[in-house]
Amino acid sequence: MALHPIIQAIIDFSAGAAGGTACVLSGQPFDTVKVKMQTFPTMYRGFIHCFASTYRMVGLHGLYKGTTPALVSNIGENAVLFLSYGLCQDMVRLFCGVDKGANLSDVQKASSGSFASFFSSLVVCPTELVKCRLQAMHEMEASGKIASGQKSTVWSVVKSVLKAKGPLGFYEGLTSTIVREVPGYFCFFGAYELSRSKFAQYLGTDKDSIGVLPLMFSGGFGGACLWFMVFPIDCVKSRIQVHSLGGKQVGFMKTFKGIIRTEGFTALYSGLAPTMIRTFPANGALFLAYELSRKFMMEAAGAS
Repeated sequence: MALHPIIQAIIDFSAGAAGGTACVLSGQPFDTVKVKMQTFPTMYRGFIHCFASTYRMVGLHGLYKGTTPALVSNIGENAVLFLSYGLCQDMVRLFCGVDKGANLSDVQKASSGSFASFFSSLVVCPTELVKCRLQAMHEMEASGKIASGQKSTVWSVVKSVLKAKGPLGFYEGLTSTIVREVPGYFCFFGAYELSRSKFAQYLGTDKDSIGVLPLMFSGGFGGACLWFMVFPIDCVKSRIQVHSLGGKQVGFMKTFKGIIRTEGFTALYSGLAPTMIRTFPANGALFLAYELSRKFMMEAAGAS
């Protein structure tokens, strides 16, 4: 039987939260290295140098800086994303004249994910700002952006943003976030669904029965396509959110042109290596946790 829309929404929301938790716990050290390389590209020779330097200077916990806001960010983002994903699929069915509950094509699901990402952007922007500043705190001290010895806790960053810019300060980089998310999640969901479809064809089964490893590979493939597509935009977003601390907010295009002019186009891809290394375990864990928890809850709720 079909579930009540509210119950279905709760299941999608909860499964997205489970996926977001798994994603952070499996990939946070690589995300920390990515942010450091994006915001201070001249400090490090590459991924290994940044990873080793961070571990040597601040220990293992330094690689997990920003985990709390990252958890809040990813749980909130993916809960809202997958809740909106289900609702946006209904919108796409209505727009395309498809019967309610009918299966959508991979492209239609990709479009649903792209629409859903607009709503998740409103959740992820404030928490990503706090996360990025925590992750780059050591580099900001070394470069004189902030006073040496400043506390690097979630609450200290929140207070500094509120003092300097007020509540709207948490939405610095929102335009960049939306510009990143909308095309990125079209690629994310499109590549994920396409990969699952190919595995189903090869294995002679349906997409929901392809097994754990193909499911995790499909999630990682979706994440890789997302980041390859949007990485320069994410780099600009990170610069805006980190370097605007205590200063005037700089717009997306001005930051983008400034990076190109002073550092060259390759600077927009600083931190790509740890991101691509991270994306397979992190996004594989995300979709595995999402699909398994959603299936469990659907069965418990008595869905056919």
